[in-house]
Amino acid sequence: MIDTVPGPLAEPCRFGVFTGLQLELQAPDAVPQAARLGLEPPRFCGQCGRRMVVQVRPDGWDARCSRHGTVDSTELGRR
Repeated sequence: MIDTVPGPLAEPCRFGVFTGLQLELQAPDAVPQAARLGLEPPRFCGQCGRRMVVQVRPDGWDARCSRHGTVDSTELGRR
């Protein structure tokens, strides 16, 4: 039996994608203003809290976690 591995931003997230902190420990004001406005791509994996490799392109971004795979802004409708 093969279990599917959740993507870096799959719900429910256990870690903040902009801070890398566990959501239970993250203060409400810990997310940067630019991220709240949707101007920043996620920098941390929501499943494991590891720093992701993020490539910002003129038409969006893509991010890769070494454990949970990749996600692209076009998949999320964020361009």
